[in-house]
Amino acid sequence: MLGVVTSVDDLVRLRRARDRIDREYAQPLDVPALARTALMSPGHFSRSFRAAFGETPYSYLMTRRIERAMALLRRGDLTVTEVCFAVGCSSLGSFSSRFTELVGETPSAYRARAHGWDGAIPACLAKIYSRPVRSRDAGAGARPLA
Repeated sequence: MLGVVTSVDDLVRLRRARDRIDREYAQPLDVPALARTALMSPGHFSRSFRAAFGETPYSYLMTRRIERAMALLRRGDLTVTEVCFAVGCSSLGSFSSRFTELVGETPSAYRARAHGWDGAIPACLAKIYSRPVRSRDAGAGARPLA
């Protein structure tokens, strides 16, 4: 499973970078900055991250952003454009395309749909239930972090 991850130390450093993505998902993040967090070269970091976590750093970042966008859209007090920028995306078109790819419906349709189960189950379970599911070939055209 670990592929190019050669040591426990590498895995610890990769988790540190992944934790940074989780914390700073709304900030502009790029592979070189995350690689510095992991004390690795950008190329080695990208290969190791994918081997360890099953997706590229960019895909992981976008999944975090879309998860947060889903939560903000369920609240219903922000427009799709406001949510787009609140989660760190700089292009409404790219945000809408990625959201639709991962969630299966447009951000506007998701926002308009009733989400009555939100209060009925604990937040930790809602997060698991509502996590975007990446299609098997969605990461094939992965690009550098934006």
